[in-house]
Amino acid sequence: MTTMKAAVFVDKGRIVLDEKPVPSPGPLDAVIRITTTTICGTDVHIMKGEYPVERGLTIGHEPVGIIEKLGAAVRGFREGQRVIAGAITPSGYSNACLCGQCSQDGPDTSHGFKAMGGWRFGNTIDGAQAEYLLVPDAMANLSPIPDGLSDEQVLMCPDIMSTGFAGAENGRVRIGDTVAVFAQGPIGLCATAGAKLMGATRIITVDSVPARMAMSRRMGADDVIDHTAGDPVERIMELTDGRGVDVAIEALGTQTTFESCLRVLRPGGTLSSLGVYSGDLTIPVGAFSAGLGDNSIVTALCPGGKERMRRLMSVIQSGRVDLDAMVTHRFTLDQIEEAYDLFANQRDGVLKVAITPN
Repeated sequence: MTTMKAAVFVDKGRIVLDEKPVPSPGPLDAVIRITTTTICGTDVHIMKGEYPVERGLTIGHEPVGIIEKLGAAVRGFREGQRVIAGAITPSGYSNACLCGQCSQDGPDTSHGFKAMGGWRFGNTIDGAQAEYLLVPDAMANLSPIPDGLSDEQVLMCPDIMSTGFAGAENGRVRIGDTVAVFAQGPIGLCATAGAKLMGATRIITVDSVPARMAMSRRMGADDVIDHTAGDPVERIMELTDGRGVDVAIEALGTQTTFESCLRVLRPGGTLSSLGVYSGDLTIPVGAFSAGLGDNSIVTALCPGGKERMRRLMSVIQSGRVDLDAMVTHRFTLDQIEEAYDLFANQRDGVLKVAITPN
């Protein structure tokens, strides 16, 4: 086979199925045959023109597949092996990696540094919504799938699970903490699950979609607030007897939710931001305690790399977190445009879609 089907960004509002050449690996790369992938909210930002990528780029950054061909210098893997690769693909030897910030593995140049530099699939190189995918620096990024785990069980690991867990990790959730998570989309749900794993003993979540609110309880929420029924900030302060929360996780990417996170923090609390913002943010002086509240604001880009993927699959394998129910719809690659229409418009109770070969 010399050509393959791929979902390609062609213009604002248009991602279409097209034919492209099957990639060939360089010495340190691998080509995997995609068996399952999905659509992320960031892909929708790309489709809407809110995040710029080059026309003709294959979209998608959540690959599950089988090694088709290995580069000549790749060791420790075999063709035919089931693997995943993270949405972020660090080289392992850049300045960012050597400083411990593998997710920011971007070009080290005198012209400055591009945030999200470690995100290559569907951003700077062809992505996973295709029949085949080239994985750079394969030894740093491929992670074998444990026996007994299905594609859908590990489908959240490359991005959604890794990002959501990072919200709890970067917020430094501790045993006994009270945590608020604003928005219970896929990333917010994983942040809720991550906070529970890290020892939070009270988790308060905010959403308005009944299916997501129900899923939030399944992921570990103790109190679920419908933001359409009243001011969630007031309700959270009531639930905490005016103390506020230790960690507030922003998982939507809007001014309103960002500001609400600030307003519910206790003195010395941490706002852990996961949202992708498409406009400028402002910090109201009152919500920020005039800069005197000893609060921290931290951000996260999805951690990637082989070891991160191994750890996440270990969590799935242990049974401590079950994300299967987050896959609510299934499509073939030929139906990718239909899948985008459903996911972008959030119809029919969609959380995540699984895309498989035809």
